[in-house]
Amino acid sequence: MDYRSCPNLAHMFFQEAARQGDKPFLWAKKDGVYRSMSWREAAAEVSALSRGLRTFGLKPGDRIGLVSENRPEWMLADLAIMASGAITVPAYVTNTVEDHRHVLSSSGAKVVIVSTSALAERVIPAADQVESITHVVTIEEPRKGQLSRAEHFTWEKLQKYGLTFHDDAAEMAARAKRDDIACLIYTSGTGGVPKGVMLTHGNILANCLGAYKLLETIGLGDEVFLCFLPLSHSYEHTAGMMFPISLGAQIYFAEGADTLAANMVEVKPTIMTAVPRLYEALHQRILKGVERQGGVKAKLFHRAVTVGSKRWTEGLKPSLLDLTYDWLLDILVRKKVAERFGGRLKAMVSGGAPLNPEIGRFFLSLGIRLLQGYGQTETSPVISANPPTRIRIETVGPPVEGVEVKIAEDGEILVRGELVMKGYWNDPEATARTVMDGWLHTGDIGVIDPDGYIRITDRKKDFIKNSGGDMVSPAKIEGQLTMQPEILQAMVFGDRRPFLVAVIVPDAEHLKGKDEAAIRTEIQAAMRRANGDLAPIERVRHFILATEPFSTANGQMTPTLKIKRFAIREVYGDALTALYEK
Repeated sequence: MDYRSCPNLAHMFFQEAARQGDKPFLWAKKDGVYRSMSWREAAAEVSALSRGLRTFGLKPGDRIGLVSENRPEWMLADLAIMASGAITVPAYVTNTVEDHRHVLSSSGAKVVIVSTSALAERVIPAADQVESITHVVTIEEPRKGQLSRAEHFTWEKLQKYGLTFHDDAAEMAARAKRDDIACLIYTSGTGGVPKGVMLTHGNILANCLGAYKLLETIGLGDEVFLCFLPLSHSYEHTAGMMFPISLGAQIYFAEGADTLAANMVEVKPTIMTAVPRLYEALHQRILKGVERQGGVKAKLFHRAVTVGSKRWTEGLKPSLLDLTYDWLLDILVRKKVAERFGGRLKAMVSGGAPLNPEIGRFFLSLGIRLLQGYGQTETSPVISANPPTRIRIETVGPPVEGVEVKIAEDGEILVRGELVMKGYWNDPEATARTVMDGWLHTGDIGVIDPDGYIRITDRKKDFIKNSGGDMVSPAKIEGQLTMQPEILQAMVFGDRRPFLVAVIVPDAEHLKGKDEAAIRTEIQAAMRRANGDLAPIERVRHFILATEPFSTANGQMTPTLKIKRFAIREVYGDALTALYEK
């Protein structure tokens, strides 16, 4: 795949489909069994859909909303939209009616594609409030009473309309240029109203090149990806869809968060992308399993972590005894851990939020190659990542191929390259504040070491400045708190205050059977342990217990599982403020 000369993403797909032919491409569960769609079948469906969309009178650059859970039709719709010359506007399935109305209205979408009846309940009322919407396409048959004022097409009807055209859809798809907008991705809104990020075909192709150069040392061939994160997020859209397509890889769709561990064993992925919250959950699950086993097996496991940490993460030369242990532990422990991940995993990539280094070292010590990376929606998204052969897990690695990074005088990370967005949709002022002289101002604070590895220290806007003028990193403190087995989630508070307080979500499974008084006692003990590893100004003095876990359902987490500080403060602000009156 020549990433540099390819004109656009739809053309890339059709080229790869011609090469792969009847080989399996997309896999999804049906009646409890994974079933595949071949590259040839996918290309035929994308061709028909793209022709069908053109019957709506769309012009190049028109916007089409896409609201669906991860499934083969999501990818087919996205490719068909691009092949028709239009721009995909993906939206999260967790959006409210007002969220959908904002995205569709802001983008000026003319068409919206929605998958299920459940999602249609929020999408169609939103579409009815947007004058620009002329057509609604439903992947599944809607319920009675769900049809909107716009003209309705089913997925099958759209394809049949497309079959009445006889032009070459692949040839039509090749007309888009690298600098044309491929998708308009609205940021997940951790700090307020989402903005539409204009990503071009060239932005994403440049990112695919960077990913290829990063991973080619592990031997890229017949790759298998397990798609888990929302495809409406730039991370999964590039790393879990477009990059696999560029490799001619197979893509399996995970059934959901609850079945992810089982799906990994079934699918046996070779490469997987995820966010830190997943690795934290896997870390806790593995440790709890070890605790239940106890005895010799537990001792061997902990020995594997200790020896592996010396060898793989601390750079220490192991003793002869450690080497002997290491060989034995490969057979008795690490092989079994690898089987939990399917047994043929080449690399797992962590991005979307900071990874606690202790979690990273844990997996590396067990033989799981975990690569922490860094990126933003505005950079399509990958800026940097740890190379597989030179992992420094406390960093986010050096910039990937084609990316320049420098540190501004105030410590902000600046990025330049083809990966940088075209700008914010209909917001030239925000674009001008973010991209200056070709350099994207990320809003992140960091340093670059002599070997070119980037270390993120915090968000420029997320620092807490206490009443003494000291700056502290809430993300670092929250990471220490959630390392304790009693604490599932945490949000630290204390801007312009004399000390820090926190909202704590207890780990219900770890504290099962305990009343509130006992839970508070356990959390206090966990907080003392966490505070022991923090500087005096970073220590949390008081806490309140959350009434429910932070989640996407209650609007306190983004779809990529980052906490929404402003949303949590809205719920718990009064209770947190009251802690200062103690």
